[in-house]
Order: sequence, then structure tokens, then C-alpha cells
Amino acid sequence: MNLKKDAGYKAAEYVKDGDILGLGTGSTTHYFIEKVGMRIKEEGINVMGIPTSFQSLLLAKQWNIPITSLEEHDIDLAVDGADEVDGDFNLIKGGGAAHTKEKIVDYSAKKFIVIVDESKCVDKLGAFPVPVEVIPEASRTVINALEDMGASCEIRMAERKDGPVITDNGNFVIDAKFDEIESPCHLEIDLNTIPGVVENGIFSQMVDKVIVGTSEGIKEL
Repeated sequence: MNLKKDAGYKAAEYVKDGDILGLGTGSTTHYFIEKVGMRIKEEGINVMGIPTSFQSLLLAKQWNIPITSLEEHDIDLAVDGADEVDGDFNLIKGGGAAHTKEKIVDYSAKKFIVIVDESKCVDKLGAFPVPVEVIPEASRTVINALEDMGASCEIRMAERKDGPVITDNGNFVIDAKFDEIESPCHLEIDLNTIPGVVENGIFSQMVDKVIVGTSEGIKEL
């Protein structure tokens, strides 16, 4: 049973002919993009995609999904995964270090659907660190500011490359671990006021629907 695949395929059912789609990043969204590509091939629907990362761009091209940009089109539907989602549909995203472009795309969509498996559903955000994208020259001062806010921080290191993870925008990612996030909405704003922070991985009050793959089937919230 592939819960991520179930959620991704279900979300693709909401795609309508003519839609401009925000294509999220990550393992669950992979299945959404795959299913959209299958629908183009099998049903002949006409859609265009706006990718949130090089990963989703390459995947869209693999499935022959035409690519466009926010400069040219508004987004009808964005579909993306999450590292955590709480009962109020607040998210932590950015495990794949693509949260800046994801936030630009997801927040500008007329409708935003989040797809997760049941392991990502939490009562309160905070088990997963908040990814904070920073301009490299500001990393030390940003870490100091985050620690003053109560976070324990580390610069995310690459796995198959020496040194830090470099985002698609050429920046570093600091993973900031807060014990429990009482007000995601306020923390999202506060983090972005730190000089040198480009964007953070809290997504608050923007989600229209959450599709959860569970061992008992799909749940739509």
C-alpha cells in the first residue's frame, strides 16, 4: 500500500481541462505530477504547470506537461506536500529546501491542496524543524536571532556534496527547531522580519483542502 501515491493520484482528480497548475516538490507530489501526465496522455486534457523546483520541472518535462510561469499566468490549482500539517491546516514545509518558490506558487493559487500520508498529521507543529532560507553572508547573524527566539539551529549540510545544501536560489538553509509552535501565523511573520532571511517553511492559513493517505483509505479534510 503506497499512501503517498494514493494521495497524489486523488489530488490529480481535481485537475480540470485548461487549468494552470502549481507543481509542488517532494516524494508525494511526484505522484501527483505523474498522474497529471497520465491524464494528459489518456484523456487529452490541456493543462500547464508552474514548477516550484528543478525537481518538479524535470518531472513535468518527463511527463510532457507544458511549462509556464507566474509572469504569464495565474494559478488555478496548486498541489504540494508537507512535512507536518496540524488540525488548523498550518504546515511546515521545506524538507526538500524548495519552500521559497513553493510559498510563492502555493500562496498565489486560487485553490491550494496539500497531499500527505497520515504520518505527517500532528496536533501541533514543532516536531519537524522549521527550514529558514538565508542569504549565506547573513547565516551567523540569523542563527543568533533564531537562538534568541528559542530555536536550536544548524545549517543543513548536503549529503552527496561537501558543504551546505545550496537552494535553487543560491542560498543556505538553516533548520530551526522550536519545541512547540504555539502560533504558526505569528512565527511565520516574525521569522521573515530577520534581516537576511529570504523565506521560512511555515505556511499558515492558506490551505483549502488536505488529502491524507491512510491505511484505511483516502481522507479528505
